[in-house]
Amino acid sequence: MTEAKGKVYLVGAGPGDVAYLTVKTYNLLTQAQVLIYDALVDQQLLQCVPPDCLRVDVGKRGGQVSTSQGEINQLLVHYCLQGKQVVRLKSGDPFIFGRCTEEIQALQAYCCDFEVVPGISSALAAPLIAGIPLTDAVLSRCFAVFTAHEPDVLNWDALSRLETLVVLMGGRNLSEIIHQLLRNGRSPSTAIAIIRWAGTSQQQVWIGQLNNILAETTGVLLSPVVIVIGEVVRLCNYLKPETISSQDTVSQCQTMVSNLSTSVHLPLTGKTILVTRAATQSSEFSDRLTALGANVISMPTLEIVPPSSWLALDQAIASLADFHWLILTSTNGVDYFFSRLIAQGKDVRALAGIKIAVVGEKTAASLHQRGVQPDFIPPNFVADSLVAHFPEPLQGKKVLFPRVESGGRDVLVQELTTQGAVVIEVAAYQSRCPHTMSASAKLALQNRTVDIITFASSKTVKFFYQLTQQVFSQDNDIDQLLDHICIASIGPQTSKSCIDLLGRVNVEAEEYTLDGLIQALVQWRNGLSA
Repeated sequence: MTEAKGKVYLVGAGPGDVAYLTVKTYNLLTQAQVLIYDALVDQQLLQCVPPDCLRVDVGKRGGQVSTSQGEINQLLVHYCLQGKQVVRLKSGDPFIFGRCTEEIQALQAYCCDFEVVPGISSALAAPLIAGIPLTDAVLSRCFAVFTAHEPDVLNWDALSRLETLVVLMGGRNLSEIIHQLLRNGRSPSTAIAIIRWAGTSQQQVWIGQLNNILAETTGVLLSPVVIVIGEVVRLCNYLKPETISSQDTVSQCQTMVSNLSTSVHLPLTGKTILVTRAATQSSEFSDRLTALGANVISMPTLEIVPPSSWLALDQAIASLADFHWLILTSTNGVDYFFSRLIAQGKDVRALAGIKIAVVGEKTAASLHQRGVQPDFIPPNFVADSLVAHFPEPLQGKKVLFPRVESGGRDVLVQELTTQGAVVIEVAAYQSRCPHTMSASAKLALQNRTVDIITFASSKTVKFFYQLTQQVFSQDNDIDQLLDHICIASIGPQTSKSCIDLLGRVNVEAEEYTLDGLIQALVQWRNGLSA
Protein backbone atom coordinates (compact mmCIF):
# COMPACT_ATOMS: atom_id res chain seq x y z
CA MET A 1 0.00 0.00 0.00
CA THR A 2 1.44 3.37 -1.03
CA GLU A 3 1.90 5.83 1.83
CA ALA A 4 -0.05 9.06 1.43
CA LYS A 5 2.13 11.97 0.38
CA GLY A 6 1.77 15.16 2.36
CA LYS A 7 2.19 18.70 1.15
CA VAL A 8 2.52 22.07 2.87
CA TYR A 9 0.94 25.18 1.36
CA LEU A 10 2.41 28.46 2.63
CA VAL A 11 -0.60 30.68 2.07
CA GLY A 12 -1.35 34.40 2.32
CA ALA A 13 -4.70 35.20 3.94
CA GLY A 14 -4.82 38.78 2.70
CA PRO A 15 -5.77 41.72 4.92
CA GLY A 16 -8.52 39.99 6.90
CA ASP A 17 -12.00 39.50 5.51
CA VAL A 18 -12.81 36.30 3.65
CA ALA A 19 -13.85 38.42 0.65
CA TYR A 20 -10.16 39.27 0.07
CA LEU A 21 -9.00 35.65 -0.16
CA THR A 22 -7.79 34.46 -3.53
CA VAL A 23 -9.86 31.67 -5.07
CA LYS A 24 -6.92 29.29 -4.73
CA THR A 25 -6.51 30.07 -1.03
CA TYR A 26 -10.20 29.50 -0.39
CA ASN A 27 -10.11 26.16 -2.18
CA LEU A 28 -7.05 25.07 -0.20
CA LEU A 29 -8.75 25.97 3.08
CA THR A 30 -11.80 23.89 2.20
CA GLN A 31 -9.55 20.84 1.66
CA ALA A 32 -7.09 21.33 4.52
CA GLN A 33 -6.41 18.47 6.92
CA VAL A 34 -4.18 20.59 9.17
CA LEU A 35 -4.36 24.38 9.53
CA ILE A 36 -1.46 26.19 11.21
CA TYR A 37 -2.33 29.86 11.49
CA ASP A 38 -1.10 33.14 12.95
CA ALA A 39 -2.92 35.25 15.54
CA LEU A 40 -3.62 38.07 13.10
CA VAL A 41 -5.59 35.79 10.78
CA ASP A 42 -9.26 36.73 11.10
CA GLN A 43 -11.19 34.06 13.02
CA GLN A 44 -13.94 34.01 10.38
CA LEU A 45 -11.49 32.47 7.92
CA LEU A 46 -11.36 29.38 10.14
CA GLN A 47 -14.92 28.50 9.18
CA CYS A 48 -13.68 27.71 5.65
CA VAL A 49 -11.87 24.54 6.76
CA PRO A 50 -13.59 21.14 7.11
CA PRO A 51 -15.02 20.24 10.55
CA ASP A 52 -12.40 17.54 11.13
CA CYS A 53 -9.44 19.74 10.16
CA LEU A 54 -6.86 20.04 12.96
CA ARG A 55 -6.37 23.73 13.80
CA VAL A 56 -3.16 24.93 15.42
CA ASP A 57 -2.90 28.56 16.57
CA VAL A 58 0.79 29.52 16.72
CA GLY A 59 0.34 33.16 17.76
CA LYS A 60 3.10 35.17 16.07
CA ARG A 61 1.87 38.52 17.28
CA GLY A 62 4.24 41.13 18.68
CA GLY A 63 4.28 41.47 22.47
CA GLN A 64 2.25 38.30 23.07
CA VAL A 65 3.10 34.68 23.81
CA SER A 66 3.71 32.81 20.57
CA THR A 67 4.99 29.47 19.37
CA SER A 68 8.69 29.75 18.49
CA GLN A 69 9.65 29.71 14.83
CA GLY A 70 11.60 26.50 15.40
CA GLU A 71 8.50 24.78 16.82
CA ILE A 72 6.41 25.98 13.87
CA ASN A 73 8.96 24.54 11.47
CA GLN A 74 8.76 21.21 13.30
CA LEU A 75 4.96 21.21 13.13
CA LEU A 76 5.01 21.72 9.37
CA VAL A 77 7.49 18.92 8.85
CA HIS A 78 5.72 16.58 11.31
CA TYR A 79 2.29 16.78 9.69
CA CYS A 80 3.66 16.73 6.15
CA LEU A 81 5.57 13.52 6.88
CA GLN A 82 2.30 12.07 8.22
CA GLY A 83 0.85 12.51 4.74
CA LYS A 84 -1.38 15.48 5.62
CA GLN A 85 -2.42 18.39 3.43
CA VAL A 86 -1.18 21.28 5.56
CA VAL A 87 -2.12 24.94 5.13
CA ARG A 88 0.26 27.38 6.83
CA LEU A 89 -1.95 30.48 6.88
CA LYS A 90 -0.29 33.87 7.30
CA SER A 91 -1.88 37.31 7.23
CA GLY A 92 -1.19 39.37 4.14
CA ASP A 93 1.29 37.84 1.72
CA PRO A 94 3.58 35.04 2.95
CA PHE A 95 6.71 36.62 1.43
CA ILE A 96 6.13 40.07 2.95
CA PHE A 97 7.76 39.87 6.42
CA GLY A 98 6.31 36.38 6.78
CA ARG A 99 9.52 34.46 7.67
CA CYS A 100 8.74 31.99 4.92
CA THR A 101 12.42 31.38 4.18
CA GLU A 102 13.02 29.54 7.47
CA GLU A 103 9.92 27.38 7.00
CA ILE A 104 10.87 26.48 3.43
CA GLN A 105 14.40 25.57 4.48
CA ALA A 106 13.03 23.27 7.21
CA LEU A 107 10.71 21.58 4.68
CA GLN A 108 13.51 21.18 2.16
CA ALA A 109 15.74 19.58 4.80
CA TYR A 110 13.20 16.75 5.13
CA CYS A 111 12.32 16.60 1.40
CA CYS A 112 8.78 17.79 2.12
CA ASP A 113 6.66 18.93 -0.80
CA PHE A 114 5.53 22.56 -0.52
CA GLU A 115 3.99 25.42 -2.46
CA VAL A 116 3.82 29.15 -1.76
CA VAL A 117 0.46 30.79 -2.51
CA PRO A 118 0.37 34.61 -2.71
CA GLY A 119 -2.00 36.79 -0.76
CA ILE A 120 -2.92 40.47 -0.87
CA SER A 121 -0.45 42.29 1.39
CA SER A 122 -1.88 44.76 3.87
CA ALA A 123 0.83 47.16 2.67
CA LEU A 124 -1.15 47.46 -0.58
CA ALA A 125 -4.69 46.70 0.56
CA ALA A 126 -4.92 48.94 3.64
CA PRO A 127 -4.15 52.24 1.84
CA LEU A 128 -6.45 51.26 -1.04
CA ILE A 129 -9.39 50.48 1.25
CA ALA A 130 -8.82 53.78 3.05
CA GLY A 131 -8.87 55.66 -0.27
CA ILE A 132 -5.13 56.41 -0.35
CA PRO A 133 -3.28 55.83 -3.65
CA LEU A 134 0.37 54.87 -3.10
CA THR A 135 1.37 56.35 -6.44
CA ASP A 136 0.28 59.54 -8.17
CA ALA A 137 1.59 61.27 -11.27
CA VAL A 138 2.33 64.41 -9.25
CA LEU A 139 2.57 63.51 -5.56
CA SER A 140 4.18 60.07 -5.52
CA ARG A 141 6.24 58.46 -8.26
CA CYS A 142 7.48 55.72 -5.94
CA PHE A 143 6.87 54.23 -2.51
CA ALA A 144 8.77 52.05 -0.04
CA VAL A 145 7.45 49.36 2.28
CA PHE A 146 9.32 48.52 5.48
CA THR A 147 8.77 47.19 8.96
CA ALA A 148 9.50 49.40 11.95
CA HIS A 149 9.80 46.43 14.30
CA GLU A 150 13.47 47.37 14.73
CA PRO A 151 13.75 51.10 13.93
CA ASP A 152 17.40 51.34 15.00
CA VAL A 153 18.61 49.30 12.01
CA LEU A 154 16.88 51.41 9.35
CA ASN A 155 18.52 53.98 7.09
CA TRP A 156 16.32 56.92 8.04
CA ASP A 157 18.25 59.37 5.90
CA ALA A 158 17.41 57.40 2.75
CA LEU A 159 13.81 56.72 3.81
CA SER A 160 13.14 60.37 4.57
CA ARG A 161 13.94 61.30 0.96
CA LEU A 162 11.25 59.04 -0.51
CA GLU A 163 7.86 60.53 -1.40
CA THR A 164 5.65 57.82 0.13
CA LEU A 165 6.37 55.38 2.94
CA VAL A 166 4.30 52.38 4.01
CA VAL A 167 5.19 51.12 7.49
CA LEU A 168 4.17 47.73 8.85
CA MET A 169 4.41 46.71 12.52
CA GLY A 170 5.04 50.30 13.51
CA GLY A 171 2.34 51.05 16.10
CA ARG A 172 4.50 50.61 19.19
CA ASN A 173 7.29 52.71 17.64
CA LEU A 174 5.17 55.49 16.14
CA SER A 175 6.86 58.23 18.17
CA GLU A 176 10.32 56.98 17.15
CA ILE A 177 9.30 56.83 13.48
CA ILE A 178 8.12 60.45 13.60
CA HIS A 179 11.22 61.52 15.53
CA GLN A 180 13.57 59.98 12.97
CA LEU A 181 11.72 61.42 9.98
CA LEU A 182 11.68 64.94 11.44
CA ARG A 183 15.32 64.58 12.47
CA ASN A 184 16.23 63.69 8.90
CA GLY A 185 14.51 66.60 7.25
CA ARG A 186 10.87 65.59 6.73
CA SER A 187 8.42 68.48 7.14
CA PRO A 188 6.29 68.48 10.33
CA SER A 189 3.24 69.09 8.12
CA THR A 190 3.76 65.87 6.14
CA ALA A 191 0.49 63.95 5.96
CA ILE A 192 0.19 60.61 7.76
CA ALA A 193 -2.53 57.98 7.96
CA ILE A 194 -2.78 55.20 10.51
CA ILE A 195 -5.00 52.31 9.44
CA ARG A 196 -5.88 49.79 12.14
CA TRP A 197 -7.42 46.35 11.43
CA ALA A 198 -7.39 47.03 7.69
CA GLY A 199 -9.98 45.14 5.68
CA THR A 200 -12.03 43.99 8.65
CA SER A 201 -15.24 45.20 10.29
CA GLN A 202 -13.08 46.85 12.98
CA GLN A 203 -11.10 49.02 10.58
CA GLN A 204 -10.36 52.53 11.82
CA VAL A 205 -8.38 55.29 10.11
CA TRP A 206 -6.68 58.28 11.70
CA ILE A 207 -5.47 61.03 9.35
CA GLY A 208 -3.22 63.86 10.45
CA GLN A 209 0.29 65.30 10.17
CA LEU A 210 3.62 64.27 11.66
CA ASN A 211 3.32 67.11 14.18
CA ASN A 212 -0.10 66.15 15.55
CA ILE A 213 -0.85 62.46 14.93
CA LEU A 214 0.56 61.38 18.30
CA ALA A 215 -1.94 63.59 20.11
CA GLU A 216 -4.77 62.18 18.00
CA THR A 217 -3.91 58.56 18.88
CA THR A 218 -3.02 58.93 22.56
CA GLY A 219 -4.20 55.93 24.57
CA VAL A 220 -5.14 53.90 21.48
CA LEU A 221 -3.73 50.40 21.00
CA LEU A 222 -2.20 50.72 17.53
CA SER A 223 -1.97 47.08 16.59
CA PRO A 224 -2.21 45.80 13.99
CA VAL A 225 -1.67 48.92 11.89
CA VAL A 226 -0.42 50.05 8.52
CA ILE A 227 1.06 53.55 8.51
CA VAL A 228 1.17 55.61 5.32
CA ILE A 229 3.34 58.74 5.22
CA GLY A 230 3.34 61.19 2.33
CA GLU A 231 1.23 63.79 0.57
CA VAL A 232 -0.87 61.11 -1.20
CA VAL A 233 -2.63 60.67 2.15
CA ARG A 234 -4.44 63.97 1.54
CA LEU A 235 -6.06 62.50 -1.59
CA CYS A 236 -8.22 60.24 0.56
CA ASN A 237 -10.53 63.19 1.23
CA TYR A 238 -11.35 63.21 -2.48
CA LEU A 239 -11.05 59.55 -3.49
CA LYS A 240 -12.79 57.60 -0.77
CA PRO A 241 -16.55 56.87 -1.01
CA GLU A 242 -18.86 59.69 -0.04
CA THR A 243 -20.53 57.52 2.63
CA ILE A 244 -17.40 57.85 4.77
CA SER A 245 -17.02 61.19 6.51
CA SER A 246 -13.55 62.77 6.76
CA GLN A 247 -11.84 65.37 8.89
CA ASP A 248 -8.42 67.01 8.50
CA THR A 249 -7.14 65.58 11.75
CA VAL A 250 -8.78 62.29 12.58
CA SER A 251 -11.25 60.03 10.83
CA GLN A 252 -12.45 56.82 12.38
CA CYS A 253 -13.95 54.98 9.46
CA GLN A 254 -15.25 51.50 8.94
CA THR A 255 -14.75 50.80 5.29
CA MET A 256 -16.00 47.28 4.67
CA VAL A 257 -17.93 47.00 1.42
CA SER A 258 -21.00 45.86 3.32
CA ASN A 259 -20.92 49.03 5.40
CA LEU A 260 -20.51 51.23 2.34
CA SER A 261 -23.78 49.95 0.95
CA THR A 262 -25.63 50.18 4.23
CA SER A 263 -28.61 52.50 4.34
CA VAL A 264 -29.58 54.44 7.44
CA HIS A 265 -33.06 52.96 7.02
CA LEU A 266 -31.92 49.39 7.73
CA PRO A 267 -33.19 48.23 11.13
CA LEU A 268 -29.81 47.41 12.71
CA THR A 269 -27.81 50.29 11.24
CA GLY A 270 -25.29 51.69 13.69
CA LYS A 271 -25.34 48.65 16.00
CA THR A 272 -22.22 46.57 16.60
CA ILE A 273 -23.13 42.95 17.33
CA LEU A 274 -20.82 40.37 18.86
CA VAL A 275 -21.68 36.89 17.53
CA THR A 276 -20.60 34.05 19.79
CA ARG A 277 -21.37 31.03 17.61
CA ALA A 278 -18.68 28.56 16.56
CA ALA A 279 -16.52 29.86 13.72
CA THR A 280 -17.82 27.08 11.46
CA GLN A 281 -21.44 28.13 12.08
CA SER A 282 -21.48 31.91 12.25
CA SER A 283 -21.21 32.93 8.59
CA GLU A 284 -24.86 32.82 7.48
CA PHE A 285 -26.12 34.36 10.74
CA SER A 286 -23.50 37.14 10.53
CA ASP A 287 -24.35 37.79 6.89
CA ARG A 288 -28.03 38.18 7.78
CA LEU A 289 -27.20 40.70 10.51
CA THR A 290 -24.85 42.59 8.19
CA ALA A 291 -27.56 42.77 5.53
CA LEU A 292 -29.76 44.49 8.12
CA GLY A 293 -27.13 47.18 8.66
CA ALA A 294 -25.25 45.80 11.67
CA ASN A 295 -21.50 45.82 12.13
CA VAL A 296 -20.75 42.21 13.08
CA ILE A 297 -17.75 41.01 15.08
CA SER A 298 -17.10 37.30 15.38
CA MET A 299 -16.12 35.95 18.78
CA PRO A 300 -16.22 32.16 18.47
CA THR A 301 -16.92 30.71 21.90
CA LEU A 302 -17.24 27.15 20.63
CA GLU A 303 -14.83 24.90 18.81
CA ILE A 304 -16.49 21.92 17.16
CA VAL A 305 -14.06 19.00 16.86
CA PRO A 306 -14.24 15.20 16.45
CA PRO A 307 -15.02 13.08 19.54
CA SER A 308 -12.23 11.59 21.63
CA SER A 309 -13.08 8.21 20.04
CA TRP A 310 -15.08 7.11 16.99
CA LEU A 311 -15.61 3.60 18.36
CA ALA A 312 -19.19 3.95 19.65
CA LEU A 313 -20.43 5.79 16.56
CA ASP A 314 -18.71 3.33 14.23
CA GLN A 315 -20.33 0.39 16.04
CA ALA A 316 -23.75 2.04 15.82
CA ILE A 317 -23.32 2.72 12.09
CA ALA A 318 -22.34 -0.91 11.57
CA SER A 319 -25.66 -2.00 13.11
CA LEU A 320 -28.04 0.67 11.75
CA ALA A 321 -30.54 -2.02 10.75
CA ASP A 322 -31.17 -2.74 14.46
CA PHE A 323 -32.54 0.77 15.11
CA HIS A 324 -36.07 2.08 14.59
CA TRP A 325 -35.24 5.79 14.84
CA LEU A 326 -32.25 8.08 14.32
CA ILE A 327 -32.49 11.41 16.18
CA LEU A 328 -30.40 14.40 15.09
CA THR A 329 -30.67 17.62 17.09
CA SER A 330 -28.07 19.86 15.44
CA THR A 331 -26.27 20.52 12.18
CA ASN A 332 -23.08 19.38 13.91
CA GLY A 333 -24.69 16.02 14.59
CA VAL A 334 -25.73 15.75 10.95
CA ASP A 335 -22.29 16.75 9.63
CA TYR A 336 -20.30 14.37 11.79
CA PHE A 337 -22.74 11.45 11.49
CA PHE A 338 -22.73 11.55 7.69
CA SER A 339 -18.98 12.17 7.56
CA ARG A 340 -18.47 9.00 9.57
CA LEU A 341 -21.07 7.11 7.55
CA ILE A 342 -19.06 7.82 4.39
CA ALA A 343 -15.78 7.01 6.16
CA GLN A 344 -17.22 3.55 6.87
CA GLY A 345 -17.85 3.00 3.16
CA LYS A 346 -21.62 3.56 3.38
CA ASP A 347 -24.02 6.15 1.99
CA VAL A 348 -27.64 7.25 2.53
CA ARG A 349 -28.90 3.85 1.36
CA ALA A 350 -27.78 2.50 4.73
CA LEU A 351 -30.64 4.56 6.26
CA ALA A 352 -33.38 2.91 4.20
CA GLY A 353 -34.85 0.96 7.11
CA ILE A 354 -34.63 3.63 9.81
CA LYS A 355 -36.84 6.68 10.47
CA ILE A 356 -35.21 10.05 11.17
CA ALA A 357 -36.35 12.75 13.58
CA VAL A 358 -34.65 16.14 13.65
CA VAL A 359 -34.91 19.19 15.88
CA GLY A 360 -34.91 22.55 14.16
CA GLU A 361 -35.20 23.85 10.62
CA LYS A 362 -31.44 24.24 10.22
CA THR A 363 -30.92 20.59 11.13
CA ALA A 364 -33.60 19.58 8.64
CA ALA A 365 -32.00 21.78 5.96
CA SER A 366 -28.63 20.15 6.59
CA LEU A 367 -30.28 16.76 6.13
CA HIS A 368 -31.99 17.92 2.92
CA GLN A 369 -28.59 18.91 1.50
CA ARG A 370 -27.67 15.24 1.69
CA GLY A 371 -30.81 14.18 -0.17
CA VAL A 372 -32.56 12.87 2.94
CA GLN A 373 -36.08 13.82 4.05
CA PRO A 374 -36.70 13.67 7.82
CA ASP A 375 -39.72 11.68 8.95
CA PHE A 376 -40.51 13.97 11.88
CA ILE A 377 -39.76 17.57 12.91
CA PRO A 378 -41.31 18.76 16.20
CA PRO A 379 -43.24 22.03 15.90
CA ASN A 380 -41.40 24.12 18.51
CA PHE A 381 -37.82 23.66 17.24
CA VAL A 382 -36.61 22.47 20.66
CA ALA A 383 -35.63 18.99 21.81
CA ASP A 384 -38.06 19.11 24.73
CA SER A 385 -41.04 19.10 22.36
CA LEU A 386 -39.84 16.10 20.38
CA VAL A 387 -41.19 13.49 22.80
CA ALA A 388 -44.46 15.35 23.42
CA HIS A 389 -45.28 15.33 19.70
CA PHE A 390 -43.64 12.08 18.68
CA PRO A 391 -45.66 10.49 15.84
CA GLU A 392 -45.80 6.95 17.26
CA PRO A 393 -45.57 5.12 20.63
CA LEU A 394 -41.98 4.83 21.83
CA GLN A 395 -42.41 1.69 23.88
CA GLY A 396 -39.78 -0.82 22.79
CA LYS A 397 -38.36 1.40 20.06
CA LYS A 398 -34.59 1.37 19.69
CA VAL A 399 -33.31 4.93 19.15
CA LEU A 400 -29.86 6.03 17.99
CA PHE A 401 -28.87 9.47 19.26
CA PRO A 402 -25.52 10.84 17.93
CA ARG A 403 -24.76 13.87 20.08
CA VAL A 404 -22.12 16.08 21.64
CA GLU A 405 -19.67 14.09 23.73
CA SER A 406 -20.19 15.99 26.97
CA GLY A 407 -22.08 18.95 28.36
CA GLY A 408 -25.33 18.45 26.48
CA ARG A 409 -28.75 18.45 28.15
CA ASP A 410 -30.06 15.05 29.25
CA VAL A 411 -33.78 15.90 29.29
CA LEU A 412 -34.47 14.39 25.87
CA VAL A 413 -32.83 11.08 26.73
CA GLN A 414 -34.65 10.91 30.06
CA GLU A 415 -38.04 11.57 28.46
CA LEU A 416 -37.48 9.06 25.66
CA THR A 417 -36.47 6.45 28.20
CA THR A 418 -39.51 7.23 30.36
CA GLN A 419 -41.73 6.58 27.33
CA GLY A 420 -40.19 3.11 26.96
CA ALA A 421 -37.60 3.76 24.26
CA VAL A 422 -34.16 2.14 24.35
CA VAL A 423 -31.80 5.03 23.66
CA ILE A 424 -28.25 4.45 22.48
CA GLU A 425 -26.22 7.65 22.91
CA VAL A 426 -22.99 7.91 20.93
CA ALA A 427 -20.46 10.75 20.79
CA ALA A 428 -20.41 12.30 17.33
CA TYR A 429 -18.44 15.47 18.11
CA GLN A 430 -17.09 17.62 20.91
CA SER A 431 -17.76 21.28 21.61
CA ARG A 432 -15.14 23.02 23.69
CA CYS A 433 -14.06 26.48 24.73
CA PRO A 434 -11.39 28.09 22.50
CA HIS A 435 -8.05 28.76 24.13
CA THR A 436 -8.10 32.48 23.26
CA MET A 437 -10.54 35.29 22.54
CA SER A 438 -10.45 36.72 19.03
CA ALA A 439 -8.39 39.91 18.95
CA SER A 440 -11.15 41.95 17.27
CA ALA A 441 -13.67 40.92 19.97
CA LYS A 442 -11.26 41.75 22.79
CA LEU A 443 -10.56 45.17 21.32
CA ALA A 444 -14.26 45.94 20.82
CA LEU A 445 -15.11 44.94 24.40
CA GLN A 446 -12.22 46.97 25.78
CA ASN A 447 -13.23 50.03 23.78
CA ARG A 448 -16.90 49.57 24.76
CA THR A 449 -18.04 49.64 21.13
CA VAL A 450 -20.22 46.51 21.36
CA ASP A 451 -23.98 47.18 21.50
CA ILE A 452 -25.36 43.62 21.41
CA ILE A 453 -24.07 40.13 22.20
CA THR A 454 -25.99 37.18 20.75
CA PHE A 455 -26.10 33.73 22.33
CA ALA A 456 -27.49 30.71 20.45
CA SER A 457 -26.95 28.08 23.15
CA SER A 458 -26.19 27.71 26.83
CA LYS A 459 -22.68 26.57 25.99
CA THR A 460 -21.92 29.81 24.17
CA VAL A 461 -22.92 31.69 27.33
CA LYS A 462 -20.79 29.43 29.53
CA PHE A 463 -17.71 29.70 27.34
CA PHE A 464 -18.17 33.45 26.79
CA TYR A 465 -18.19 33.88 30.55
CA GLN A 466 -15.13 31.65 30.83
CA LEU A 467 -13.19 33.60 28.18
CA THR A 468 -14.07 37.01 29.60
CA GLN A 469 -13.05 35.86 33.08
CA GLN A 470 -9.79 34.64 31.63
CA VAL A 471 -9.05 37.79 29.63
CA PHE A 472 -10.50 40.55 31.82
CA SER A 473 -10.54 39.13 35.37
CA GLN A 474 -7.48 41.13 36.32
CA ASP A 475 -9.51 44.28 35.81
CA ASN A 476 -12.27 43.10 38.19
CA ASP A 477 -14.84 44.97 36.12
CA ILE A 478 -16.52 42.35 33.94
CA ASP A 479 -19.97 43.54 35.04
CA GLN A 480 -19.01 47.07 34.09
CA LEU A 481 -17.63 45.78 30.79
CA LEU A 482 -21.08 44.46 29.89
CA ASP A 483 -23.34 46.98 31.63
CA HIS A 484 -24.18 48.93 28.44
CA ILE A 485 -24.62 45.87 26.22
CA CYS A 486 -27.90 44.24 25.17
CA ILE A 487 -27.73 40.50 25.88
CA ALA A 488 -29.80 38.56 23.33
CA SER A 489 -30.79 34.90 23.74
CA ILE A 490 -32.22 32.34 21.32
CA GLY A 491 -34.55 30.75 23.89
CA PRO A 492 -35.45 29.95 27.51
CA GLN A 493 -32.59 27.56 28.31
CA THR A 494 -30.03 29.96 26.92
CA SER A 495 -31.71 32.82 28.77
CA LYS A 496 -31.41 30.89 32.04
CA SER A 497 -27.68 30.57 31.47
CA CYS A 498 -27.45 34.29 30.71
CA ILE A 499 -29.20 35.13 33.98
CA ASP A 500 -27.12 32.65 35.99
CA LEU A 501 -23.75 33.77 34.62
CA LEU A 502 -24.23 37.30 33.29
CA GLY A 503 -27.01 38.47 35.61
CA ARG A 504 -29.63 39.32 33.00
CA VAL A 505 -31.05 38.86 29.53
CA ASN A 506 -32.52 41.76 27.54
CA VAL A 507 -33.91 40.07 24.43
CA GLU A 508 -35.27 36.55 23.96
CA ALA A 509 -36.46 35.09 20.68
CA GLU A 510 -40.12 34.07 20.57
CA GLU A 511 -39.30 31.43 17.96
CA TYR A 512 -36.25 29.52 19.15
CA THR A 513 -34.27 29.79 15.91
CA LEU A 514 -31.64 32.13 14.51
CA ASP A 515 -34.34 33.75 12.39
CA GLY A 516 -36.37 34.24 15.54
CA LEU A 517 -33.38 35.81 17.26
CA ILE A 518 -32.88 38.23 14.39
CA GLN A 519 -36.57 39.17 14.49
CA ALA A 520 -36.33 39.78 18.22
CA LEU A 521 -33.33 42.09 17.72
CA VAL A 522 -35.17 44.08 15.04
CA GLN A 523 -38.19 44.43 17.33
CA TRP A 524 -35.92 45.52 20.19
CA ARG A 525 -34.28 48.14 17.98
CA ASN A 526 -37.66 49.39 16.77
CA GLY A 527 -38.72 49.69 20.41
CA LEU A 528 -35.69 51.88 21.11
CA SER A 529 -36.52 54.07 18.14
CA ALA A 530 -40.20 54.41 18.98
